Amino acid sequence: MRKIKFGIIGLGLMGREFASAAARWMHLTSMDMAPEIVAICDRSEDAFSWYIDNIPTIKQVVTDYREMLANKDVEAVYCAVPHHLHEEIYTAVIRAGKHLLGEKPFGIDKKANENILKVASEHPEVKVRCSSEFPFYPAAQKIGQLIEKDDFGKIIEVNAGFMHSSDMNPEKPINWKRDVRFNGEYGCMGDLGMHVCHMPFKAGWKIHNVRAVLSNLIPERPDNKGNVVVCETWDNATLMCEASDKNGSFPMTLKTQRIAPGQKNTWYIEILGTKRSVRFSTKNPKRLEEMVYAGGEQKWMIVDVGYEPAFSSITGGIFEFGFTDSILQMWAAYLFEIQKGKPLSTFAGCVTLEETAMSHELFTAALKSNSTKTVSEIYNI
Repeated sequence: MRKIKFGIIGLGLMGREFASAAARWMHLTSMDMAPEIVAICDRSEDAFSWYIDNIPTIKQVVTDYREMLANKDVEAVYCAVPHHLHEEIYTAVIRAGKHLLGEKPFGIDKKANENILKVASEHPEVKVRCSSEFPFYPAAQKIGQLIEKDDFGKIIEVNAGFMHSSDMNPEKPINWKRDVRFNGEYGCMGDLGMHVCHMPFKAGWKIHNVRAVLSNLIPERPDNKGNVVVCETWDNATLMCEASDKNGSFPMTLKTQRIAPGQKNTWYIEILGTKRSVRFSTKNPKRLEEMVYAGGEQKWMIVDVGYEPAFSSITGGIFEFGFTDSILQMWAAYLFEIQKGKPLSTFAGCVTLEETAMSHELFTAALKSNSTKTVSEIYNI
């Protein structure tokens, strides 16, 4: 099995998730390539110990990402840093000739995203993709297969969202995601939006316009010193879009919420069509709801979806799939693209550069719509 030597820039929550996925690579049964973490980088030396204690293959530990990029042994990089650093670091990784899986939104704003894409276009030998794991749940993969087969007839309506409650507590200290300088004006859309857009973009649905309602529900929070400071970014966003496929137009509602009562960390998608309708939420990871309509009574059917991922594993099909499994599947998809040059299938592929650009078109239009309280036209999705 070929080993791809990885460096990690940004050693927070998602960096640890990648490290864990790499350690569990033996779980996959069909991969002829595996990640090997050989270098780590973070501005805070406090982040190093967990990685050093748990990953014996690490040979380089640095606080300056430039030192890592100068390391000829590093072939690929996972980068999980605040949004304002995306343009600087992502372009440096690409120029260094390293494959890159970066975190969303791939640039703090549309201009930054355009600059990243320009540099990537100058280095086609580098495989650059964006992180988004939720469509790798087996039920979501089955929905993707139905989309590819055009099983829905004329689509009546689509609803998708990512909702959690990490900011429900108004006494939670402020962090960088509440500061426009670091998170950007998109707020929760930049932080969560690619999860929601991933499947609609893969489906090839066009988005023609958007009416957005953005909410800053808790405008002040304490800082780590006990002072009350301003929270500048949007907590929740509801985007009401007019979309279309080859069968015609339909309404599509996309939600990203950091303050969602009753939710822990829930991704969902609902597609209603004249021939078939489906609903899935990670709140019930085995439960896929389907309705096939050919006249007569309308009957929703509940299908128990087991461990049936895109990339086969040692886990039996009767068992349940979870978040860490979706992370592992996403990484399998990324390494598959490095090895094969193309995704296993449309919906078993990571977010492309073009899809990150589409998200920036949508979120920029949403900002305008919310500001003017009007419908914003979209021309490049």
